[in-house]
Amino acid sequence: MSGQTILITGASAGFGAACARALAMAGKRLVLAARRDDLLLALQRELAGKAEIHIIALDVRDRQAVEAAVESLPEPFREVDVLINNAGLALGLEPAHQVDLDDWETMVDTNIKGLMYFTRLVLPGMVARNRGHIINISSTAGAWPYPGGNVYGGTKAFVTQFSRNLRCDLLGTKVRVTCIQPGMAETEFSQVRFKGDQAKATQVYQGTAALTAEDIAETVRWVISRPAHVNVNTLEIMSIDQAWGPFAIHRHND
Repeated sequence: MSGQTILITGASAGFGAACARALAMAGKRLVLAARRDDLLLALQRELAGKAEIHIIALDVRDRQAVEAAVESLPEPFREVDVLINNAGLALGLEPAHQVDLDDWETMVDTNIKGLMYFTRLVLPGMVARNRGHIINISSTAGAWPYPGGNVYGGTKAFVTQFSRNLRCDLLGTKVRVTCIQPGMAETEFSQVRFKGDQAKATQVYQGTAALTAEDIAETVRWVISRPAHVNVNTLEIMSIDQAWGPFAIHRHND
């Protein structure tokens, strides 16, 4: 594992920052990409001395910025061995007929297009070197619906199916693809979903032992460390306090 170059999107907080910390301790060379440059700089300072780190402040929705960032990676970081497509978000929990269309667009542009941009730009180098690993962070929402999940669940279903199709395209190469589907995890996810309403965000996790960012980071570290001939296709991970609900039934009173 040591000496690999790993590019993490959405690296400034949550799963991304936890992955950076775990992989820095494993001797990785890290490229950390996120919108919030102040948090990236703080993380870089925190991990100084543990790993070589290159930071990129960008929005994954900006295709030109992503292209420029990947094409201008400095020499020690140019050959990306592992891409962790982690950047993503949920916005709102309204039913589809009440949702803010801008929120839907933001989720599609971030969760789908941003992942596509980084994958398409990094993948040719992996194929040419005949080694590499794409790790896509999906969600249990991509497989199991819930009220208000609408487009968020749809974007994560895309991530899961895109991962499967990548495996088909890459058959015959030594490039691996893994899709990780976390369930309820206590990060800033709900705070972002509810646009800073901390009270609402806290209620999501009240009375539960939710997953942590570190749980997912350890899973990512384990997946990367498998022998080169082993491809972990999909991992669905939930807290012990979460499961699937029964079928919903609306009963008429008339």
